[in-house]
Amino acid sequence: MLLRKTILNPIQELARDGRLTGILLLLMTALSLTLSNSPLGHQYLEFWHIEFGPHFFHESIVHWINDGLMAIFFFLVGMEIKRELLIGQLSDRKKALLPALAAAGGMLMPALIYVMFNINSSYLEGWAIPTATDIAFSLGVLSLVGKKVPMPLKVFLTALAIIDDLGAVLIIAIFYTSELHFTYLFLAALCFGILLLMNRMKVNHFIFYLPLGLLLWFFVFESGVHATVAGVLFAMSMPITLIEKLEHALHRPVNFGIMPVFALANTAIMLPTENLAALISPLSGGILFGLLFGKPIGIFIASFLAVKYNLAKRPSMVSWTQVFGVACTAGIGFTMSIFIAGLSFNDVFLLDEAKLSVLSGSILAALAGLLILTLYSQQHKK
Repeated sequence: MLLRKTILNPIQELARDGRLTGILLLLMTALSLTLSNSPLGHQYLEFWHIEFGPHFFHESIVHWINDGLMAIFFFLVGMEIKRELLIGQLSDRKKALLPALAAAGGMLMPALIYVMFNINSSYLEGWAIPTATDIAFSLGVLSLVGKKVPMPLKVFLTALAIIDDLGAVLIIAIFYTSELHFTYLFLAALCFGILLLMNRMKVNHFIFYLPLGLLLWFFVFESGVHATVAGVLFAMSMPITLIEKLEHALHRPVNFGIMPVFALANTAIMLPTENLAALISPLSGGILFGLLFGKPIGIFIASFLAVKYNLAKRPSMVSWTQVFGVACTAGIGFTMSIFIAGLSFNDVFLLDEAKLSVLSGSILAALAGLLILTLYSQQHKK
């Protein structure tokens, strides 16, 4: 009983409000950076690039994580999007409009800032890196402020981040698709069509969907479209009666397994002097300023204009200062931004530079959001 009260209960509380996921991601990132820059650094970096699998499907460990395990992450994200669209906050058009416009502003402004920094460089393909929001990390940081943050503000951030994730999926599908193989694309469309038909026929057992879901993933992977898009398509084919059960089943494996493993594999970065100096390059400036300033400014301006012109209503019990504080936490790109960075650059040095910039921008955005929300709550209390 004493063990439960002193250890298990606090851990369960952290897991419920999202803080534990954020803590794990930070620990895995710190561990990966430490190992990468230790005497065992080269062996550690080489480990993630060990290839395995059948001869027609031979990929590295990091590739399997990013294309395989992350498809499960996107499957969970896709189900969250579908649930919110059908029965959640996004099912009401008026309620959905504010976070939708805020998310659009929060994607457009960072992209513009990045392009301004890199208009004359060869790094323009990374324009989408600072447009993403890490939903788990941002909500975890928001929970650190505790009950001082009103529930409507948390709902606003959740809806905004979900729409942001949908935007990221569309960006990946449209802008980060290489050469298309139309035979596989047709087979993927056929699988998706059959899955939708099964849904319409009210097939409510996941076991019947799974084989076609695996085939869908394989065909999307081979088609040239990024494999994680298959996760979202698979989610969209799920009947609403299954979604709640599947979300519950996948929440812990994804948040406490897949995401920490992704962080471990994708923050394996060596930190030589030239990499640290590169943090003042146009590439780094575009990412860092995009996350730290572009995100909050874009979200705040879009939200303010939507309310001013009666397109949407500001959440009850929420001030504009709090909206700006939450907009800062939306600048925590982390998982999604690192993922898009991996799609943007093949060059190891450019990729490491982009990842370091994402980490720096995300940490600064988290601190800015925490500072604004904490100072506001203290001032309001007085």
